[in-house]
Amino acid sequence: MAKISSTCRIPRLPAAIALCLALTGLGSLSLPALASASTTQLAMFEDGHELTSPQAAQTTLLRLRELGATTVREFVSWAHTTVNPLSAKAPSNFNAADPNAYPDANWAALDAVVRDAKQYGMTLDFTVAGGAPVWAEGSGIPPGPGATDLNYAWEPNASAYGQFVHAVGERYDGSFRPHGTGPALPAVRFWAIWNEANFGEDLGPQAIDGSNVSVAPNMYRSLLNAGWSALHATGHGNDTILIGEYAARGITGGPSGRAPQGYPGNYGQTKPLIFIRTLYCVDSFYQQLRGSIARSEGCPTNAAASRKFRSQNPALFNASGVGDHPYGGNLSPVSDGVSDPNFAAFADLGNLARVLDSTQKVYGSNTKFPIYSDEYGYITNPPNGGQVAGGGHYPSPATAAYYLNWAEYLSYKNPRIKSYMQFLLTDPPTVRHQGLFASGLLTASEAQKPTYSAYRLPLYMPVTLFKRGQKVEVWGDVRPAAFMTSDTHTGQQAQIQLQPGSRGAFKTINTVRISSREGYFDIHMKFPSSGNVRLIWTYPQTDPLLPAGAPGATVYSRHIVVNVR
Repeated sequence: MAKISSTCRIPRLPAAIALCLALTGLGSLSLPALASASTTQLAMFEDGHELTSPQAAQTTLLRLRELGATTVREFVSWAHTTVNPLSAKAPSNFNAADPNAYPDANWAALDAVVRDAKQYGMTLDFTVAGGAPVWAEGSGIPPGPGATDLNYAWEPNASAYGQFVHAVGERYDGSFRPHGTGPALPAVRFWAIWNEANFGEDLGPQAIDGSNVSVAPNMYRSLLNAGWSALHATGHGNDTILIGEYAARGITGGPSGRAPQGYPGNYGQTKPLIFIRTLYCVDSFYQQLRGSIARSEGCPTNAAASRKFRSQNPALFNASGVGDHPYGGNLSPVSDGVSDPNFAAFADLGNLARVLDSTQKVYGSNTKFPIYSDEYGYITNPPNGGQVAGGGHYPSPATAAYYLNWAEYLSYKNPRIKSYMQFLLTDPPTVRHQGLFASGLLTASEAQKPTYSAYRLPLYMPVTLFKRGQKVEVWGDVRPAAFMTSDTHTGQQAQIQLQPGSRGAFKTINTVRISSREGYFDIHMKFPSSGNVRLIWTYPQTDPLLPAGAPGATVYSRHIVVNVR
């Protein structure tokens, strides 16, 4: 039986922005040795509440383009797109697989995002997610927010979900013309099936019988199969299709007066690596589950049934990669917090890779799924002065900027990690109570936090104390160069500058040519003295999509203090 665990959700809609639990965790970031760095990793961004109207979509996408984000993760909410979501009875004469059966207004924001992204040369990652409409949920929903909040999903009907995915896939196949009129909508070629299936608010219940029996993985298998079939049926079989989208943590606990079902119970969070093993019907020793345990978790109960498991669950073996949301709370990307081998935070990505590989081998598959870090960021203090669960406070904006660059450097160094993500452009409005998910690059009043520069021009040095004459590594990224360079990357240069002794003028001590479309560079160089180091770059004058004030503007990275002995 899979013992499981709980935390809280990262809400999607502006009215629901609240603090998600950020427990600490121990793991090993080291991934299996690979030949080269991730010079082509995707620069992803998510800020769903800024893309909820056609008007906001254009402004937000152009700002993300200015920052250099090439891929935007966009939620496609089943409950908020479908018909009569709060009704207990399914709508009559409603063909849920037909995109024209939905009100045009329900598609308007998505249509605008798709058209604008195409115009601006940006890729969209459509996460087709819950919550579920009430008419597609199971019975026995517990009292509380899950009974009325459309961001929740309780025992969602997989067949109905598949019909919705079919409608989305058909609408954005590149040839669909709404009601047969007007130009065809652009195609979407990047997908994720569901979101945070190991989190009870996204998929409940997580566990039953005092949290001794994990049931969410079986539900997720059904959702995956329905979504996978729908995407293939609508011409998206060769697209990028991600599974997982795992929340990074969880806690285990037995029944109590406060939690009659224990943890994760109905709405808690299952530790992701436990969830993955249960999803693949294996135990902690990677032996296939059998008997009553297998039966209770929807798994094959004998060897003959296990031999069919791979063909019956194609998404589990043939997906393009696995999404993970490796939030670090207040910890650095390599910090050893509370030791737990079943977490999937940034410091635990090596563990995640090994579990993914091991579950594949059980069924004779040698697939090594790429890992997409596709929801990530640091809540900062200020404005969130609350405590992180497990102790401590959230990092300052300056420390968060340092952690973000460190994390991206580590991502770059191993090609198993295929993307680097920033979650939130703008902090939600300040509220009196604690719980502000303030991971934005801008404050609620749109002032730039230090993380803004850190995202636009990442800069990192693994060694900052060294001997005079020693060459040391300087890594960085001119992120907007992804849109500004030509096919041959000519004319794109950045300067590395030093402020000797940390006072006075900065002086250019090296010029780096941008040789990859993504803007990365990784060099070794000498420093003449101690001081502050920064990266400096100037936007071209000629890009027509840059907002006012950006053409010809010079921008800077955060500072790094180096000490030359």
